[in-house]
Amino acid sequence: MSFSTELKEELSKTENLTNKEALKYELFGYLISSNISEENNKIKFATESEYNINRFARLLSNNNINKYDIGIQGKIFVIKVSKKDILSINSENKELDENQKKWLIKGAYLGAGSINNPERKYHLEIGITQKNETEKLVKYLKDFDIKSNIIEKNKQYAIYIKDGEEISKFLALIGASKSVIKFEEIRVQREMNNKINRIVNCETANINKTINASIEQIEAIKKLKKNGKFERMDDTLKEIAELRLNNPNASLIELGQMLKLPLGKSGVNYRLKKIIQLANS
Repeated sequence: MSFSTELKEELSKTENLTNKEALKYELFGYLISSNISEENNKIKFATESEYNINRFARLLSNNNINKYDIGIQGKIFVIKVSKKDILSINSENKELDENQKKWLIKGAYLGAGSINNPERKYHLEIGITQKNETEKLVKYLKDFDIKSNIIEKNKQYAIYIKDGEEISKFLALIGASKSVIKFEEIRVQREMNNKINRIVNCETANINKTINASIEQIEAIKKLKKNGKFERMDDTLKEIAELRLNNPNASLIELGQMLKLPLGKSGVNYRLKKIIQLANS
């Protein structure tokens, strides 16, 4: 089962049936989602989740709407209810409080929300039919310190969140506690893997840099030997040159420790650069 499916199932099973106000605003959230359509004076909600269709039916019943039809079209569950009955639900045109906003957001996500597998990328999206409702939802999320953006798709709108921390806050807001824990476990693992990859890449880059420098140094030493300049160098340069020839993979620090009179990294680097300059002169 995908992360997105598990999340929808967890939310659909949430038991708060005694809180009539919560159920009303959750239903309002469903009704602004892009999976709601209208035909022949009926409101239709479609979903692939059996848990989700049952949740929608329970919301209707708990808002005193008991006449509705549930059917299956292929793999899609469809529920139809009279538009008149939906309009009968009291929807006061007022500023919502925090709980009402939270319930509305939860309903909108259940209505047409999706989330990618967080092991691959962070992307949460909610499809909304009307632009004004989309803008309201973005504002409500901002009230909870959750950053989101709007995109227009096929004459409909979607709210999306791409940041891992923001998605985690969103899941906590809508009451998906199990999914929050799982999401955070995946997020921590991803960050650890990314950190390890950065370290490995950095070490690989350093190794390649060391190898390339060593090759350049060895070529310079061989050139000096070939043209007879090697023997005319002072003993300190000849000593480090011979060590480099015999230890092509050694780091500058390791070469410095092999000298009769040990030398630090910068001192070894200075001598090897001097050898390259002599070879190029």
